[in-house]
Amino acid sequence: MDILVLYYSRNGATRRLADLVASGIDAVPGAQARLRTVPSVAPAIEVAAPPIPPSGSPYVELRDLLECGGLALGSPTRFGNMAAPLKHFLDETGSIWHSGGLAGKPAAVFTSTSTLHGGQESTLISMMLPLLHHGMLIVGLPYTERDLYETESGGTPYGASHLARDAALAPLTEAEKRLAVALGKRLARVALQVAA
Repeated sequence: MDILVLYYSRNGATRRLADLVASGIDAVPGAQARLRTVPSVAPAIEVAAPPIPPSGSPYVELRDLLECGGLALGSPTRFGNMAAPLKHFLDETGSIWHSGGLAGKPAAVFTSTSTLHGGQESTLISMMLPLLHHGMLIVGLPYTERDLYETESGGTPYGASHLARDAALAPLTEAEKRLAVALGKRLARVALQVAA
């Protein structure tokens, strides 16, 4: 079963989280991660991103959503909300919403912020809202994950997160890494259970 890991990353931190979530998915027998991203939103409407990104994950297509057995959605925090490129893509999923193409599929969310109180939890919740409208089943991180008690950076019950501080390439802490992998595993297991 393909589990879609869809993210937007400007400086690389969210992409590193996406890779860890994907590794958690791939660790579950019967599940495999499909990494996809979205293009940046241009300030001028006439300017478009190239049809294929120069590096990294391919751009997402609506069929990726329809074909997935579950979805992990990731974005950096922008003023306590998901980034505009990801929101722009989600705004174009009306036809899938109308057909119920995502209803009943599990979903999880992840984010990165540059400050400790920069809106990790509100960003995660902002990504959940359109998924709930699609009828998806939200999967978070339970407190059976001991790292939630001990982390001093990222990691919430709402989803995996990373505190990048002022450096875009600040390394993820060991707790952040474990929580991202755990989220991927949990999402894959739930997707397989729902499909069964």
